Amino acid sequence: MKKLVPTVAGALLGLIFVFAGLVVLLDLAPEQPAPPEGSPPALFMGAFAPTGYLTFVKLLEVLGGLLVAVPRTRNLGLLVLGPIVVNILAFHVFIMGGEGLLEPMLLAVVALAAFLLWVERRAFAALVTRRSSSASG
Repeated sequence: MKKLVPTVAGALLGLIFVFAGLVVLLDLAPEQPAPPEGSPPALFMGAFAPTGYLTFVKLLEVLGGLLVAVPRTRNLGLLVLGPIVVNILAFHVFIMGGEGLLEPMLLAVVALAAFLLWVERRAFAALVTRRSSSASG
């Protein structure tokens, strides 16, 4: 049971990101109405989409989603997806003025990522813990 819940959470988070990435990469979603011209979201997407940066991020979402879905590579997947989750939150806070922060999908992504980070906190603590070296010189 102790390993089942993180495995299910990793599979769900992975599925969300793989699906979200592939929908955009394979152009599977119906076209969404454009934000009002000159608005912060329109300006942001005006730079984000045509430059190829959106494609790059979506490829990382698919890669990170696949990695996080597999228990053995979950931590690497979290390292890939972590900055993406933070940027999604930053977009909603700074560009959208807080709009969309309470959307169920966003809440699910943040909750699943936070849960997995908590479960794997010892592995990630090693990234920020300073270890003394035996060789000084």
